[in-house]
Amino acid sequence: MIDSLRGCGSTAPMLTNHDLIELTAFRRDLHRHPKISGEEAQTAETIRAALVALEPTQIVTRLGGHGVAAVFDSGVVGPTVLFRAELDALPIHEISDADWRSTVDGKGHLCGHDGHMTMLLGLGRLIARHPVAKGRIVLMFQPAEEDGSGARAVVADPAFAQIAPDWAFAIHNEPGRPFGHVSTRVGLINCASQGVSITLTGKTAHAAEPEAGISPALAMAEVIPALMALGTGGPLNDDFRLVTVTHAQMGEATFGIAPADAVIYATLRAAYDDPMAGMVRDATTLARDIADKHGLAVKFADHDIFAASINDAEATAVARAAMDAIGVTHSEDDLPMRASEDFGVFGWGAKAAMLCLGPGVHYAALHNPDYDFPDDLIPVGVAIFNQIARDLCGSASA
Repeated sequence: MIDSLRGCGSTAPMLTNHDLIELTAFRRDLHRHPKISGEEAQTAETIRAALVALEPTQIVTRLGGHGVAAVFDSGVVGPTVLFRAELDALPIHEISDADWRSTVDGKGHLCGHDGHMTMLLGLGRLIARHPVAKGRIVLMFQPAEEDGSGARAVVADPAFAQIAPDWAFAIHNEPGRPFGHVSTRVGLINCASQGVSITLTGKTAHAAEPEAGISPALAMAEVIPALMALGTGGPLNDDFRLVTVTHAQMGEATFGIAPADAVIYATLRAAYDDPMAGMVRDATTLARDIADKHGLAVKFADHDIFAASINDAEATAVARAAMDAIGVTHSEDDLPMRASEDFGVFGWGAKAAMLCLGPGVHYAALHNPDYDFPDDLIPVGVAIFNQIARDLCGSASA
């Protein structure tokens, strides 16, 4: 729980009541206008306009698609510290009576990214009023977290090299934890995962003469349990593997045609990136062998590729010290998680740490249709980020 948002060891600036009123209204407006992965242009423009008012040193747009970054440069040599939030919403219909519920049918901010963006803007207000003494602060609003493509696209963008960080931090709200309590740890936070689609193709025939065609039915019946046997779950340790078949379809909804085509979707999950790559190889090999045995053609496609998210020891220590300074409690409870998050990509070139911030033990789960980010978490997230920024970059004299 939160003991205080300004512990006895912290003199960092804080948001005003007026800030909180404006930031809450901003968050709710974002909530009304959700945009899913790859379609975040309007959200990106809303964020850009809000950043202009803060007068950062530089605003970089179209990073990895619709990504936006604001740079606050002290002009003094020091570390570059990046804080990340996500622009995208989910293709889920929201169920809510709130005045700020989604106005877009079938789409909603049901993972809290509207709140994460707002926390970064709150941090931006504090950095603009009370600049850091050295280095640079980068507020990174990345696209397409939900399908795993956004962080990779941002980091691969040539413009990112100008703002490449030494340190990177992110907060994701995680229901099931007490309000204001943070779960974090050194090492694995989020598993690697990847979607694989397998398309089997044979030849149709009349249902009265199935032998005249090549049906994928028996192959499909073999592939599904063979895939699931590659990963059966169990304890989330270094050897963790899980395969979840999420979709399967064969032929047409008719009684007169023996089918030619079948498609299987599976999500493969492993603790780390290397075993994840091995699972993909094993899945494609077994599907190809079974298809060959039944005289079928086979095609594969990869989807929603997430790298493992791994916390650096030094970055985690910095985050823990910051939380101690402002009275935010933290532990390693409920970590690591099976669910994936693409923030880990920022850790490929920086010391990075993900923090899981609790909205309440019994709060609606992420991706539930009735989920809504709790506005009272905004100042908590801002305070954590701001203390990290001050600890690494200091505060300029008034």
